[in-house]
Amino acid sequence: MAGSITSDRVAEAGKRRSGPLIVTEDAELLDDLLRLCAAAGAHPQVHHTLPEHRTSWDAAPLVLVGDDAAARCRGATRRRDVLLVGRDQDDPEVWRRAVEIGADRVLRLPEAESWLVDRIADVVEGAGRQALTVGVLAGRGGAGASTLACALAVTAAREGRRTMLVDADPLGGGLDVLLGGEQAEGLRWPDLAASKGRVAGGALEEALPSPPGLPDLKVLSWDRGGTVAVRPEAMRSVLAAARRRGGVVVVDLPRRVDDVTREALAQLDLGLLVVPAELRAVAGAQRVAATVGTVLRELRVVVRGPYAAGVEDPWIARVLGLPLVGELPLDPGLVAASDAGSPPGAAARSPLARFCAAFWERALAEEGTS
Repeated sequence: MAGSITSDRVAEAGKRRSGPLIVTEDAELLDDLLRLCAAAGAHPQVHHTLPEHRTSWDAAPLVLVGDDAAARCRGATRRRDVLLVGRDQDDPEVWRRAVEIGADRVLRLPEAESWLVDRIADVVEGAGRQALTVGVLAGRGGAGASTLACALAVTAAREGRRTMLVDADPLGGGLDVLLGGEQAEGLRWPDLAASKGRVAGGALEEALPSPPGLPDLKVLSWDRGGTVAVRPEAMRSVLAAARRRGGVVVVDLPRRVDDVTREALAQLDLGLLVVPAELRAVAGAQRVAATVGTVLRELRVVVRGPYAAGVEDPWIARVLGLPLVGELPLDPGLVAASDAGSPPGAAARSPLARFCAAFWERALAEEGTS
């Protein structure tokens, strides 16, 4: 097929989702259409002719009529989202048949496969508001970016928002460990590393694990095996699927900006650069900001104390030329909470959780989604 769409396991997880109505007796065409539905995370109804019950035709989110079945569908109720699908590129009568059944469009496979998968996924998943997508990266190693990313995701989920946390740093040790969810069953990056084209957002959500006690938070992290090379196309596909689900998406990013990271940056609405309040960290953050800024327009700085002499957060923001989000507060109970298996931000009244709650309130208000 022109562009593999998703992993078999993601498609399997989406089988229960409703899908289009397929009308055809062409076995080869039916095989192709079923494959495309699976790629989009959809489970279709199949009929060889116009369904006996009118509601099957009227209620389907999308109708795919095989070219062989067009004549048998002439008496159907006129409706939107009917597509005539076939293979013959040179049939001059195809447009007449399309008009007879009220088809919105004529598709010819295999050329139209990628477009059709996108269309199936759109109608199955719905066309809601995309997720507010926030990336977190460090100005220098050990800045606390992963801790902030987890705390942002935990806070959003605790407040009832649909939340996905994506670990885009293969050398970071795994955010599922930081969240206490390394034993949870579900997909990890090695299962999705080769994905390209369209990933079904609903199927992805069903396939990912949730940390203990946080059912509204879905996490895509790494397994404990060797490093797996994620393709840029996979990062693009997975984040696009995550965004289509709505809610919020938090992405933990590495400091290096390679092709995979650029794909992640291109999906962000907002980036947070975590910078410790010390001169060497500011110098390193300048280089990171300059590189990231070539891809991401909306980059802001979060300053983490303690502060070195003469270094203050407004000064750091001016040096970096970035808007200041604020000071990431010291959280004295963070280490003890982590040792006890509690993820960052789990305590709603902790300084870190209050910082994250205030951030989401502002960011969602800016987007008009609060």
